[in-house]
Amino acid sequence: MPRHDTTDDRVMLKNPNTGRDDLRILTAVYEPTRSAILGAIGEVDELPNSELRAVVERRTDPALWADNSVGWYTTSVKLDLEARGLIAKEGSPQRLSLTSAGRAALAGIGEASIEGVR
Repeated sequence: MPRHDTTDDRVMLKNPNTGRDDLRILTAVYEPTRSAILGAIGEVDELPNSELRAVVERRTDPALWADNSVGWYTTSVKLDLEARGLIAKEGSPQRLSLTSAGRAALAGIGEASIEGVR
């Protein structure tokens, strides 16, 4: 699970392309975006990457995106979930699916916060 910085309520993201922890985003944006991605993929087994932004927008509070870019945050959180081994991508066009770790994390959504599922 992402490192959670309680001093300013941000989460450190991983990037599967660089292998680094180099981006921090607000927990208030990360948590619902993460839940929306895992929940949506879990419902359909496989989700086209091209539909991900719309799915996240539909499954989250519109107020969340008043000052934030839904596309940018969706991509950043998707990359983090890939780097943590919770989702996998394959094919062209790209399709996303849950890994066994992703299914376990999905089972914990609603029961635990970021700290509770580390």
